[in-house]
Order: sequence, then C-alpha cells, then structure tokens
Amino acid sequence: MAPASFFSHILIAALVLWSPCCHCSYQANEVDADTHHEVAVRTLLTGNVCSSNDANHDGLRVIHRHGPCAPPSSRGRPSKLIPEENLLLDESRAESLRRSRRMTVPVPQRAAAQRRRESAATTVPARSGRALGIANYLVTVGFGTPKKDISVVFDTGSDLTWIQCEPCVRSCYQQQEPIFDPASRHRTRTSAAVPPTPGCSASNCVYAVQYGDSSYSIGFYAHETITLRDTDVLSNIKIGCGENNQGLFGQAGGLLGLGRDAVSLVSQAAGKYGKVFSYCLPSNPSSNGYLTMGWTVPISGVKYTPMLTDVSAPSFYFSTFSGTLVDSGTVISRFPPAAYAALRSAFREQMSRYPTAPALSLLDTCYNFTGYDTVSVPKVMLFFRGNISQMCLAFAGNGDPSDLAILGNTQQKTYQVIYDTAKGAIGFGGGGCS
Repeated sequence: MAPASFFSHILIAALVLWSPCCHCSYQANEVDADTHHEVAVRTLLTGNVCSSNDANHDGLRVIHRHGPCAPPSSRGRPSKLIPEENLLLDESRAESLRRSRRMTVPVPQRAAAQRRRESAATTVPARSGRALGIANYLVTVGFGTPKKDISVVFDTGSDLTWIQCEPCVRSCYQQQEPIFDPASRHRTRTSAAVPPTPGCSASNCVYAVQYGDSSYSIGFYAHETITLRDTDVLSNIKIGCGENNQGLFGQAGGLLGLGRDAVSLVSQAAGKYGKVFSYCLPSNPSSNGYLTMGWTVPISGVKYTPMLTDVSAPSFYFSTFSGTLVDSGTVISRFPPAAYAALRSAFREQMSRYPTAPALSLLDTCYNFTGYDTVSVPKVMLFFRGNISQMCLAFAGNGDPSDLAILGNTQQKTYQVIYDTAKGAIGFGGGGCS
C-alpha cells in the first residue's frame, strides 16, 4: 500500500475520543465495510472497569493516565474540567509543536533566533519541551539499583527522560509512587563537565525543560540504570533528576522521551535496540496497549512509509503524507485548511440525516444522537459527553496552510505503530493491541 493510500484509510478510521465525563467504548457492526459503521448507541456507554487484553507482548504495558486501568490516585484532575479545557490543552500542545519547529530553523530565521537568545531570562541550558496535552499514556519503568518502579508518560514528541528526585529543593507535585531518592540508590551519579560549560560546574550540570502548557522540570543531569523488564536493563543512561517540577503531569513521576535527539532513550540505547521501537495505544481508557523497545515481529499486514527528517525539527518523526508529524501525545489530528475543509464537507454530507449539535471548542462538526437507538456513521471519530450522545469529527484544520500537520493519537489507536529510525521508516498495522 502506498503511503498516501494508507493515510487515506487512517482518515476514515472509526476510533473513540474518551472523556471522563462519560466512559465510552466502541462496538459496531459493519454496514458498508468501505464507508460506514452501524453503531448501537446504548453500547457506547460502559462501566468504569479495566479490561486487560490477553495479548502476549514482551513490551511495557501502556495505560491511559485518566482511565480505570491507572491507579486511582494517578488519574489527574477532576473530570468537571473536561472536555472543553482538555481540548484547549491539546491545542496548546499542537501550538507548542509548531512553535518548536519555527524556533529551530537555523538560517532563514537566524535574526529571530538571536532575538530569542538575547531575551532569555535563564542562564541554564533549556531543552525544548512540548505541551503534554490530555491523552497521556503511562508506562512503568524501573530506575536505579536496586530498581524503583515509577509511572512515567511516554512521548515521541519529547527527548529528555526525567523523573522527580529528592530533595525537592523548591517544589515537586504529588505523584503516584514515592519520589525517587538518588541517595538510596547505588549507581546514581550526576553528570559533570569542566567549566565554563553553560549550566555546569565541576560536579554537575543543570537542565531546565519548559513545556508549552507552562509545566516545567528543573534539576540536574544524572547517569542512571533503567530497567524496562527484569531481563532488559540499560546502564549509564543520561536522565534528568528534577528537583523543581510543576505542571499538568497528573501523578506520573516523570517523562520517557522517545524523540530523535541524542539525549532521548531511543538514541542512547541504539546499541541495544537499533533505534527501533513500537507501540499500540488501546482503543479506550478501559483497556491497555504496549510499548516495545527494539525489533519485534510485526503483525500481519504492516505497511511502511518513509520517515522524513525536517531540518527545522530534527527530533520529530515525519511521514511522507504531506510532511505530517506522527505524534503520540497530540489527540486531535490537524491538517491544512483545504484538506480539512474537504474532509469536513464529505463528512457532513454523509451525516446530513442527523441533527447537528453546537461546536465544542476546536471540534466544529458535531451531532446530537439523543433518541437514536442506532446510528450509521462514516468511519471517522465518535465523541460522547454526559447524558446527551454527541458525535464530533475528531480532526481540526490549521489556521495557516504552512502550519505543522499532525497525525494525533486518536487515529493511531489499535494500530501497531513501528518507528524504525535506522531504516528511515514508520510502519502501521491494524489490530496491533490484540
């Protein structure tokens, strides 16, 4: 399958955007296998129960941080702030990705970059971060020797892996597990450099990550042992040991950076895993997926598209579909205005039999399913809120044709997504979590 035709299929994938206002799952019978699903509306509301699949995957278990599979105290802020606020947070992440790309162009925007350097208020090296968004997925990773398991957000749009560390010299947010204490570990050592390296002394180096949603982590670089599985141990991995951290991290203890920069776990563990990893995001927060580092046998039917490198954002993963960024942390996919307008027009035509509902934040195409036992919908995206069944097209148009196009995680759910940086390819295969 050619790259373009694959993404054309992705555009009509029927997937669920979950809101804590209502626990939704997707169950449908095919009406027209090419275009529509017939959905029983009563099946879209499910109990708040975790349903783990029986798939035998060697990787880390992936759960949604707001879902019933997550520990009760790690599910983040109260649901009354959702969905409008969370959609705004998702837009914040998308904008931070666009801004990161614009800020890293070295030649055409050199003057602007110089102005940014002159206006910087901090003297420590600040690594570009991304807004974490709302659909954060958690994995449990062991840090230190002996290992201490910590729940962390994994993110292909971020590079630095960091965790909260004692002592919290200024502030640390509440997390699920006890905060990591380097003093109780045998192998933790700080990363040092010979002065006058910026942000470094003879004994350690300082890092600072400021995310697009105003979350931040400040601390020291350290070299640590990371345990993914009991038989999968990585030594001397450079991470951030955050002693001053605040923001919208839920109660995850930190972040696992899977970008393409040299400091990412993918790059640091290249000798063991060959710069290959894969994941499958669960269909809804009531189930789980997986994250696997290194090569794994692909499921049947995986199709690959070339992985592109954009010099303005070299740590991002781009596909050949109009240079679209494939991102694990953005929820709603963004496309150029003309492409989105065509998709929206076709969708509205197919849904003309149903009453419309008011737009919801950046979701401008919504329908009211109240009173319907079943609905026939194009293979796109279902959104349900409260006691009124509401469906919204889970794509958004960029305001500017030059803005970054993003394939969000809603359209990635249940696919095995393979990032093979060594071969320069991204693979997609349906039914990846089963």
